[in-house]
Amino acid sequence: MAEERFTDAELGFLRHVRFGELPQRVLPEDRIELAETDAARSWPDLGPSREQQQALLSNGA
Repeated sequence: MAEERFTDAELGFLRHVRFGELPQRVLPEDRIELAETDAARSWPDLGPSREQQQALLSNGA
């Protein structure tokens, strides 16, 4: 079975058909800087799980 070869123009057309038009480019002066406003979530340190504790004990540690 022969492999089909496409030119760059044909590949460009197929990309356009599949994905459509690209959105307009955002200019540097239209960009804004974001600042995180939510506080970082911290999870309590619960230590090793039971499985981890058993693995440590069974290895002689």
